Amino acid sequence: MTYPLFAAGSGERPRCFVVDTNVLLYDPRALFAFHEHDLVIPMTVIEEIDRFKKDVNETGRNARTISRQLDELREKGSLREGVKLPEGGILRVDFATHGPDLPITWGPETNDNRILRTVLRLHRDFGGNVTLITRDTNMRLKCDAMGVPAADYENAHIPVDEHYSGVTERTVPGALIDLLYAEGSCPIGEIPGLYPQQFVLLHAEEASKQTAQARVDAKAGKLRLVGKHKDGVWGIFARNKEQLFAMDLLMDDNIQLVTLNGVAGTGKTLMALACGLKRVTDDRLYRKLLVSRPIFPLGRDIGFLPGDLEQKLNPWMKPIFDNLEYLVSTRHDTSNRGGRPGADPGFQQLLDQKLIEVEPLTYIRGRSIAKQFLIVDEAQNLTPHEAKTVLTRAGEGTKVIFTGDPYQIDNPYVDTLSNGLTYVVERFKSSSIAGHVTLRKGERSELAELAAQLL
Repeated sequence: MTYPLFAAGSGERPRCFVVDTNVLLYDPRALFAFHEHDLVIPMTVIEEIDRFKKDVNETGRNARTISRQLDELREKGSLREGVKLPEGGILRVDFATHGPDLPITWGPETNDNRILRTVLRLHRDFGGNVTLITRDTNMRLKCDAMGVPAADYENAHIPVDEHYSGVTERTVPGALIDLLYAEGSCPIGEIPGLYPQQFVLLHAEEASKQTAQARVDAKAGKLRLVGKHKDGVWGIFARNKEQLFAMDLLMDDNIQLVTLNGVAGTGKTLMALACGLKRVTDDRLYRKLLVSRPIFPLGRDIGFLPGDLEQKLNPWMKPIFDNLEYLVSTRHDTSNRGGRPGADPGFQQLLDQKLIEVEPLTYIRGRSIAKQFLIVDEAQNLTPHEAKTVLTRAGEGTKVIFTGDPYQIDNPYVDTLSNGLTYVVERFKSSSIAGHVTLRKGERSELAELAAQLL
């Protein structure tokens, strides 16, 4: 993606961009995202990448990828003098860390300040034709204080329709609603701007109280009536229309990817688990229910946890276990478990039978997950690359559900517009095998709903 605010105009030379470490660690293909513009990587950035490359997480893998790419470019020429990039720009590694002195109020010598000195020197030498690209907000603020242009990495922010919730409203002739109720479906006709699997709240032109709820079937070119699911799923009943729509997507086996977002307490995880348990234990359509989530603590981490893998995972997966226990206790009377203090939770038998597996996303790379109901909770903490890694693990017959709240992010490398959940919703909204619903109304408790609104 070219940066339009700084792109070269007619007769002007290309801009020169200095790339910060966090950009390369976020997107290892960032070296090739600036088209005809020149890139400068300070030596301090190379040193920071070297420090990260031994990590066994996604950041470490990206650091190793960047190192390999730079080594391949080195074989084509001198990185000190500059190597030509595929689309015409020149990549150069700047080894000089000296430069204009920073004000004494800027604190001790740090890697950030070394990079800022490099940017300030290049800005002076290139006559102001230099911009720092960084995902660090404070670095952009410091550049602004120095009078040097700085920008976020725009490839991290895909164009997002913030109003796309998977649900829309349309006014149609009353005869169309009558046909929908009579036949269970009706032609889409002249209704514009609909996405595949999008839910439509229909209002009759002649009478505003005549309504219907339908879902787009793009392959057939029809709107299909949304059922009521009167019997519920594993003792769970939809309490509002968004939950009904979510249940409709989760129970449709033709839809291979479902994304659910919304604030805390809207029932995202609970609905997904209930439908997964029905499909696995009752309908036997999938071999197992696999629940996973990225490992990010809220607030200060408590350090290493003792015990084996299962014991280490228990605190992280406690929200999943809470939901499972609630579902099992709702379906089966607690007296069936004896009510003894310290008794195994009701879902333990399902875990022992391997009908349910709960694990972190840490170990998903390289796997092939076939014929499973896969739920990825807290997906807003994934990077787009991690979301891609998860989805490409899905084998034949697997259904994948992403749940999360884009406004509750613990991962320092992503934000509301650059996280994996938002990325997947936007990229798949035109696909006929994917569906999305934004859940808005909290149903956990009156207190939880009020807290989400007021705090």
